[in-house]
Amino acid sequence: MTVAVDIRVPMGLPLPALIDFIRGCEEAGFHGVGLHDHHHIGRDCYVVLGIAAASTSRLSLYPVTSNTVTRHPLVLAALANSLAEVAPGRTCITLGPGFLSVEAAGESRAAIDDLRRAVRAIRTLLAGETTEFKGVPVRLRNHPGGTLPVLLTASGPRLLELAGEVADGAVMLVGLDPQMVAAARRHLAAGAERAGRDPKELLEVFITPIAVGDRAVVCQWPRQWFRPGQPWLAYPSRSNLHWLRYAGVDLSPGHDPMSISEAQAEEICDRLGLFGPAEYCAERLLRAREEAGVERVFLFPAHTAATSYELPWAEVEAFRRVIGPRLRA
Repeated sequence: MTVAVDIRVPMGLPLPALIDFIRGCEEAGFHGVGLHDHHHIGRDCYVVLGIAAASTSRLSLYPVTSNTVTRHPLVLAALANSLAEVAPGRTCITLGPGFLSVEAAGESRAAIDDLRRAVRAIRTLLAGETTEFKGVPVRLRNHPGGTLPVLLTASGPRLLELAGEVADGAVMLVGLDPQMVAAARRHLAAGAERAGRDPKELLEVFITPIAVGDRAVVCQWPRQWFRPGQPWLAYPSRSNLHWLRYAGVDLSPGHDPMSISEAQAEEICDRLGLFGPAEYCAERLLRAREEAGVERVFLFPAHTAATSYELPWAEVEAFRRVIGPRLRA
């Protein structure tokens, strides 16, 4: 397969049914599955990941995304290590400043400097070395025998540079357009070079919005609201608008989604991700591989706040029947 494809699976089913769904993702040919780490849903993603790891044999499994506000770095390192023991070589941990879980807990997102310290601490612990919390030296008594990548989920320039500086790579929402991807890579490289690191050694996973169906219908997504007061294009970050400017699409942060014309919405969809019939999505993905060197994507099914936890049945079936076979061909 020319592009490795992972998919977002929300925990919108009781655990036994959810594990069956994840098994179905493996059978459909996906490279990996990422589960959201939202405590308020009432199901813990690391429990699900552990059961899924024991129930599959090939699938890459990881959280998208854990935060260092509601989970302490030591706790995150222990969770990641536990998952690596169940699924060696098939997992990683992704971190971010926090969004819905932090919001639901009444907390604020992690500041850049706090996130920097947390990522460094977690990588140190997972390497079997000692770090320090509040003056106390801390070390994991058990740690992974191999490498367990610590990635930063990044949508804006500052987080991309932080990923280049302190993480093993980035899970980034920057679109598929070659100009947008090139701009994002410049920020990733800037952070790496500041820290004396080689940008070529960083892992890249591209968060890729997807909506499978009639193109005229699914390209209406940019003209919708994610939730009241927040345009769909400003979810999960207004940085979508930043990257679109590199492709010649200039929208204000406070734009009214309905002010976007249908033609402009179609252009936006093509720059950002995969919108259209399954055959179109497959060809668009191959074009991203050719034009922008995209080698691994994390499919992010289009949704609103009201539909956040609906399972991506249509996207999995489209991948099973059309997209996966086309990529393998």
